[in-house]
Amino acid sequence: MTSIFDSLRGLGFRRGPRRLLAGIAGGLAERSGLNVWLVRLALLVSFLLPVVGLGAYIAAWLLTPWQDGRIPLERVLGGDR
Repeated sequence: MTSIFDSLRGLGFRRGPRRLLAGIAGGLAERSGLNVWLVRLALLVSFLLPVVGLGAYIAAWLLTPWQDGRIPLERVLGGDR
């Protein structure tokens, strides 16, 4: 299980330092070079899709590392490093 979390860290995607809630939009904006408010708007629009938008956001929230490399799902499963 540790190799899965290490590979997620290796992707180089982190939650953005400019976050309102979980930092997913900030991380996407930083990685793609887009305006953070544009990405936030796109995420809000995706929530209009039944299950897909919110489900994808929750999955990203669980699997996206913080700036220091900690992953929420890893902590829940007891594998905090």
